[in-house]
Amino acid sequence: MQPAPKVFGIILAGGEGKRLMPLTADRAKPAVPFGGQYRLIDFAISNLINSGLQQIVVLTQYKSHSLDRHISQTWRMSALLDSYVASVPAQQRLGKRWFTGSADAILQSLNLINDEKPDIVIVVGADHVYRMDFQQMLAAHIESGARATVAGIRQPIGLANQFGVIDVDKADPTRIKQFLEKPENPEGLVDSPHEVLASMGNYIFDTDALIEAVEADGELPTSNHDMGGDIMPYFVERGEAGVYDMKRNDVPGSTDRDRYYWRDVGTIDSFYDAHRDLISTLPIFNLYNMLWPIHSQAVNSPPAKFVRDDVHRIGNAIDSIVSLGSVLSGAHLELSVVGPWTLAAGGSTITQSVLFDSVRVGAGARIHRAILDKNVVLADGATVGVDRTRDLERGFTITESGITVVGKGIHVER
Repeated sequence: MQPAPKVFGIILAGGEGKRLMPLTADRAKPAVPFGGQYRLIDFAISNLINSGLQQIVVLTQYKSHSLDRHISQTWRMSALLDSYVASVPAQQRLGKRWFTGSADAILQSLNLINDEKPDIVIVVGADHVYRMDFQQMLAAHIESGARATVAGIRQPIGLANQFGVIDVDKADPTRIKQFLEKPENPEGLVDSPHEVLASMGNYIFDTDALIEAVEADGELPTSNHDMGGDIMPYFVERGEAGVYDMKRNDVPGSTDRDRYYWRDVGTIDSFYDAHRDLISTLPIFNLYNMLWPIHSQAVNSPPAKFVRDDVHRIGNAIDSIVSLGSVLSGAHLELSVVGPWTLAAGGSTITQSVLFDSVRVGAGARIHRAILDKNVVLADGATVGVDRTRDLERGFTITESGITVVGKGIHVER
């Protein structure tokens, strides 16, 4: 019997996250809070840990302090088992320069691979919300004989122009014919003409092949040094690129409703929509699957509390998530997600919104279709997302779909 291959995990967490501003004004994109008590990075790390990986590095770059702190406080593995999740900043080992792309990040971090000498390297992004068993993808990669395999998620063909699309070989649907960047009129899949395979940004490589590819890419002055745009086409040209259809992945505890859930939360609108996916009675993405838990930092806080205020208004929450330490005192919460240690006073209403931790909502304040970063304070009677003209005057970001975003620590007056 062949011994199990040694597998090393790399999480690419160096993205700047400009499209999530102002949520990324003071933190790296993977450190952005999500779903009340999580950070975006928790989904990538949890999937790798639940898949049995024991040695994982997180490559960081921009505004990484809160991300580094979260990883160090949350992901403490056993040194006795030679297990770790380690945050690794840009080291400038190849000169006085930052990472110029995801492939360059790996090129500049090859010392990490050379130290561990794995047989296979799994490379994943840090800003997607999903569950995935990478052991199943690994088995498919080994069986296929491909040197590089990318995970693909089925998407409606009408949305193809929003993704990098994988054009599969019709004679062998496990092999990649070419990559199509946001195509307008792609062909559908043979077994499902109304769907295409979009790249999930998750890859598995034979180690020697990955090293050879990023070193060759590093010598090309015209390359963007991107995993999806440059490294995978390199393997396609050599006939060594495989694709793993996420439809083959069966995560323990998943349901028919959320089994193939995947969201790229790279924009304010997609970030907001992903939160809406959490709060229905039968959620599109189920946080309560304890057979494949999403791990995060344990918050040492009391339970959430709903109390009457002085005039006997009852604090309540409908179709919402309320995190530990939060108190709704005569406030009304509906279709919303509230982070830890948020306080909402009597007569306030919070509807269709996302609040990060330690937000203060004054008496009679109103919040509607908004995202409030941590430590935002609303004075009594103040509003966000109610008066568009007033919000613009105050410098708040408003998306085309009408989502209002208030940055960290801002005091909103009446």
